[in-house]
Amino acid sequence: MWRYSAILLALLVPGASEGRATSAGPDRAAPEPMLGRWDITIQTPQRNLPSWLEIRLSGNQTLVGQFVGPVGSARPIARVELRDGVMRFSIPPQWEDGPNDLLVEGRLQGERLAGSITFPDGKRYDWTANRAPSLRRQTSPMWGEPVRLVGTTGLAGWHAIDGQNQWSVANGVLRNAAKGGNLVTDRKFTDFKLHLEFRYPKGSNSGVYLRGRYEVQIWDTLPPEPTSDILGAVYGFLPPSELVAKPAGEWQTYDITLVGRTVTVVANGKTVICEREIPGITGGALDSDEGAPGPLFLQGDHGPVEYRNITVTPAR
Repeated sequence: MWRYSAILLALLVPGASEGRATSAGPDRAAPEPMLGRWDITIQTPQRNLPSWLEIRLSGNQTLVGQFVGPVGSARPIARVELRDGVMRFSIPPQWEDGPNDLLVEGRLQGERLAGSITFPDGKRYDWTANRAPSLRRQTSPMWGEPVRLVGTTGLAGWHAIDGQNQWSVANGVLRNAAKGGNLVTDRKFTDFKLHLEFRYPKGSNSGVYLRGRYEVQIWDTLPPEPTSDILGAVYGFLPPSELVAKPAGEWQTYDITLVGRTVTVVANGKTVICEREIPGITGGALDSDEGAPGPLFLQGDHGPVEYRNITVTPAR
């Protein structure tokens, strides 16, 4: 029986009878240094833009992955080509302007990746990437004292970015009156527990970015089944386990714990994401420096929304 199995294996897998791994061509032995997750910075004349890439092996020889651009959700990569040390892939446009595919190529430069990206509108920019940190904590956090981030009046401790400031505070309610700028805390955090309450009018959309990089979605929509772009989701990556959104106009709650890149989301009193790993930054992130502390960031560029009772309990 063993001899029959060995012969069959030798016929099906060339090189197996000699104890060698199979080869998928001249570059098959080379891709291992590129496998994994990469935090990308795209250099444009206006400013640096964050992005993210994962490359992994599917089966014996095919490289696949997923990509997050400066905007939008994580998109699958059907095939990553590797030839003469150069990695290339293309994906259909999502929220970008232009009719063409988004094209990415790069090569290893020491411990980093570097290359170019061509957007669907034809604009081409250079980029560099560092390997994303694991962010696995060796011990459980010890929690400090809760910090209230919204007073009864005024925007002390916050600043608006990327658009006209439509935010104000009255009677402890932080209100974004209309589509405009996003709101960011002056203070930065590493690991923390977050409590906040929010309310939106019909059809509106917002989100809370943890460390300014990982968006937990807020959106007035109720699909038939949970998806990764609805209330309770980590946008583009992690769908909630069930639909828990209340009707527009009602106050709702988030209780979120972030330790490293492990997140738990309790929405309206129900645990919808339990200790799941966030693979990488989400579209709209402030930067891609995942190992650094970051602020709390409230999305205001989609529509009106209100927040209150925002409390962060940081790890000591």
